[in-house]
Amino acid sequence: MKNQHNQQYVDNLVQLYSQHIDVDFAEWSKNYMRNQFPFLGIRTPERRRLTKQFLREFGVPEKENLKDVILILWERSEREYQKAALDILNKVKTSLTPEDMPWLSSLLVTKSWWDTVDVLSPHIMGYLFRTYPELIPLYADKWIMDANFWLQRSAILFQLYYKDKTDEERLLHYIRLRADSEEFFVQKAIGWVLREYAKTNPSNVKEFVSSTSLKPLSKREALKHL
Repeated sequence: MKNQHNQQYVDNLVQLYSQHIDVDFAEWSKNYMRNQFPFLGIRTPERRRLTKQFLREFGVPEKENLKDVILILWERSEREYQKAALDILNKVKTSLTPEDMPWLSSLLVTKSWWDTVDVLSPHIMGYLFRTYPELIPLYADKWIMDANFWLQRSAILFQLYYKDKTDEERLLHYIRLRADSEEFFVQKAIGWVLREYAKTNPSNVKEFVSSTSLKPLSKREALKHL
């Protein structure tokens, strides 16, 4: 019964989104995302407006239905549904607990691309790791050692918005572990997180960059505003 209810909930969103398909923009979006996923062609501001309208009418999923709803959305082929799942998760993230980590972390390695990982890691995982630091050794410390570069990226980016709450020692340790990565998305993540942390601690970032053998892309990104 519960599954049926959750499927109906998602079907209502599908019905709403289906009224706003833009074939040309869908094609553009697909090309922009290197043909990773099909799209409905709903621009981000409009998608957010529609999702807001939907949540006003149908409410956010109850905690016991949340996992099911998110996974149903994640399974749908068009990318807008994963984005809707992320919008919902962001709304309810304070209700998430350590018990949710196994299924949440599965989202990082399913239909992975920067547009989902870069929301999940700093916003959802970042929140959970700050609230329940005991999760960090169980997850992030393992992700940085994993062969999957999206998990490596997630480990590097979870502290992106921590500012003066950044565990600098851990962050720099993770970066050293992946400093020689040939993977574009890892090099870019290293540069991004250092550039962001430089707003809080510019001298330490400068010193780290000058004393560490980083890839040119990482270095360039890190020092962009210094």
